[in-house]
Amino acid sequence: MDNTGSVMQEAFGQVVSHGYGALYRLRNLAIAVLLTTGSSQAQTVTIAALGDSLTAGYGLQQSDGFVAQLQGWLTEQGADVRVVNAGVSGDTTAGGRSRVDWTLTPDIDAMIVALGGNDYLRGIDPQVSRDNLDAILAAGKQAGVEMLLVGLDVGANYGADYETAFEENYVTLAAEYDLPLYPDMLQAMRQQSADPAQLGALLQADGLHPNPRGVALIVSDIGPWVMGLVAAVE
Repeated sequence: MDNTGSVMQEAFGQVVSHGYGALYRLRNLAIAVLLTTGSSQAQTVTIAALGDSLTAGYGLQQSDGFVAQLQGWLTEQGADVRVVNAGVSGDTTAGGRSRVDWTLTPDIDAMIVALGGNDYLRGIDPQVSRDNLDAILAAGKQAGVEMLLVGLDVGANYGADYETAFEENYVTLAAEYDLPLYPDMLQAMRQQSADPAQLGALLQADGLHPNPRGVALIVSDIGPWVMGLVAAVE
């Protein structure tokens, strides 16, 4: 990682340490750094998006899914990036752990890790989820790829202790691996629809998965973080 990567990691650290207030500074910095260094990129940056149905684009046309919309957003920003869809619908952190090694082919420069939603839906022990995520991040570290960890803001269906333990997994692991943490995969949709009744307009008929409008909100919000990931690759 060159000095650009160091600058981006510092900015990401501010977000992890100081919360959402630092997000907007990160947006501006990520875009500025990438634009000023874009001409020095020797080759296309390849990013694997390791995730579940939210990454895979469940229930959507391929062009409307997360990876396709993220690819389009990055291209519009002038980034020379290829995003690989490594999402599997219904996958848990255990599933991601079982396939991370063959996801990290030699051409992969960076990885987005967006797993855990199905663990929560199934009530899997948060410690089990943590161990799986830990193994995934360890594999990424060993492969020498830059990583962005994506967390989740879950409900209290299994009690407050479960909710706290589950959400803290991401915070703890991001700190241990010194990684940027995008706090909640669905935060852009939640922020757009302060009234829970309005959230339905951003979801598919199943009430769980985002429709194309919902995905577009997610992409526009997480996009600058991915730009920072690109800038850190060298």
